[in-house]
Amino acid sequence: MFSEKILQARDEALKECQPYFVCPDKMAEKNTLKILNAMRKVKVSEAHFNTSSGYAYDDIGRGKLEELYAWVFKTEAALVRTHFVSGTHTLATVLFGILRPGDELTAVMGAPYDTMRTVIGHEKDIPGSLKEFNIGYRQAELTEDGHVDYEAVRRCINEKTKMVLIQRSRGYSMRPTLTVKDIENICGFVKNVKSDCICFVDNCYGEFIEEREPTEVGADIIGGSLIKNPGGGLAPTGGYIAGRKKLVDLASYRLTSPGMGAELGASLSNNRLLFQGLFLAPHVVAQAVKSAVFAAAFFSRLGYNVRPDINDKRGDIIQAIELKTREKLIAFCRGIQKYSPVDSFAAPEPWDMPGYTDQVIMAAGTFIQGASIELSADGPMRSPYAVYMQGALTFEHGVIAAMGAAQEMENIKNGK
Repeated sequence: MFSEKILQARDEALKECQPYFVCPDKMAEKNTLKILNAMRKVKVSEAHFNTSSGYAYDDIGRGKLEELYAWVFKTEAALVRTHFVSGTHTLATVLFGILRPGDELTAVMGAPYDTMRTVIGHEKDIPGSLKEFNIGYRQAELTEDGHVDYEAVRRCINEKTKMVLIQRSRGYSMRPTLTVKDIENICGFVKNVKSDCICFVDNCYGEFIEEREPTEVGADIIGGSLIKNPGGGLAPTGGYIAGRKKLVDLASYRLTSPGMGAELGASLSNNRLLFQGLFLAPHVVAQAVKSAVFAAAFFSRLGYNVRPDINDKRGDIIQAIELKTREKLIAFCRGIQKYSPVDSFAAPEPWDMPGYTDQVIMAAGTFIQGASIELSADGPMRSPYAVYMQGALTFEHGVIAAMGAAQEMENIKNGK
């Protein structure tokens, strides 16, 4: 099944990784306690697991879930809905809810993730984008080593700047992921330059990696996807927004309609999955982090450049691996798919995905379609042909699938 070379690399990587598994295990315990304390504080009950219909006024489950998220993220308010179709939709709801014609948005981490660029619309004309609504955009490019260029950020901020966008995860780039301390420094710097500027953090892939969240260190509002970290592998779809009440209210008016906001929205899926998923999230995130640490050690031993390295501090669940060629990127994703529990027989192909500038290949044999807290791998078909591997409901699956990806690449090298 696996070559001797791959089996040996696995054994050596597992041995090397052991000291680096202590941190995610400790973090899982701390964040589980945090969520338990919040669930006890807001008094979660079985009565909150029921669904609702129609307008869903006074939906006690929906209200309790949002109260719980506000406690967990230490914010004034939260909006947690299965009506959000993706992380990008959730983030776009924040942008369109808060920004107004004549305002400016500044991205402090260089170009944001591909699908967010279409929301902004300043690279090319996109119907319905921020640009079409006369909302300006600037971006501060990163330093050569991939860190925030604070002077570039200062130059971008002016009297029209209403919000800065801080993308915690690396996206389709090889830059370092932001830690919570990094986000604290960015927010403090931005507030010193313009005190009323809103700090908005794209928190996707970063929840429960550390003991604190961005809203505890200066971020005014955050957003993310429920089929990533906070859904714990159980949430069937959806997204969350948490932050200052005024800002969350504005986002809710964009989600539904002005004046109605968070008061409407039926719980059509079983609320139990959202409560239970949040409860499981710290443990599942730890499994994903350990899988990423293993992948860093394993593929590094096989001769590939990895980001982050095994001993780097991690700010999200993503492991980037430079494969250098189109053929290896395709083979890697096919290996991940082959060792997935769902659709293992499928062969991923690059395709023109909506919202992306290059063709993208995605492997995700997941129980919930596209859930990237479950093991998945994807990447754009452009140099350096890096693959971005993330998630794993169990560490054991993470190890096996990484070996499967390596075997597929070895097979093409050997002409199989």
